[in-house]
Amino acid sequence: MTQAQLSLGVAGTLGPARVARIAAAAEGAGFHALWVNDTPSGDAIAALAAAALATTTLGLSTGVLPVDRRPAAEIVRAVRDGGIPEGRLTLGIGSGGARVGALAMVRDAATVLRDELSARVLVGALGPRMRRLAATDADGPLLSWLTPDAAAGQAAEAHALAPHTHVALYVRTAVDPAASGRLHEEADRYGSYPAYAANFDRLGVGARQTILDADGFASGIGAYRAAVDEVVLRAIPVGDEVDDYVRFMDAVAEALAAD
Repeated sequence: MTQAQLSLGVAGTLGPARVARIAAAAEGAGFHALWVNDTPSGDAIAALAAAALATTTLGLSTGVLPVDRRPAAEIVRAVRDGGIPEGRLTLGIGSGGARVGALAMVRDAATVLRDELSARVLVGALGPRMRRLAATDADGPLLSWLTPDAAAGQAAEAHALAPHTHVALYVRTAVDPAASGRLHEEADRYGSYPAYAANFDRLGVGARQTILDADGFASGIGAYRAAVDEVVLRAIPVGDEVDDYVRFMDAVAEALAAD
């Protein structure tokens, strides 16, 4: 059975300096890519520009750039100004806070980005219409908050629409029991958001059923890697220093080696 590529996800609020050091450690640990989320206080593209200087082969990915706040033309300028190697770059984009015209906004942004850059473009997608758009008008969906079975089903749908599409999946993960509290708080917070709560209701699961906790990582990671093309371990370590992320990566490697 094919095993998905394994990548690492971190918060953009860590800042470029820490992200660059984490990126170098992730490349050394053999991760496929580093994914950085984007918030008003955490610029993913600036962080990836720093990470690019600290690495040579590591994939550099955003998860996700909200195109209601960061239009496609602005993203293109930022990528070029940052000197990020486009061959290593995946631009995850999403609708952000847009409620009216979200599909058209994302479709237009994906078209501009694919026309202007050689980077892969994935679309953050919860519902079926956005997932279809991701497969047909971009290079694939970026999924999140799913059980392995749900992820496998959504990946199969995407591949049926576009056989060469790339399906990536964020999985919130803690590998140290001391970080379990942070992980559960994160799951409960997302479960309280209306859009995510509605999605969990459609799936018939709770947010905590879609995470990998310390006691279930070794037994659960295989099912996720069998479901999609790329699994992004959205790291929830004990703290937010570089050493905390290095210990997270070491623990992942130890668990995989023991499997």
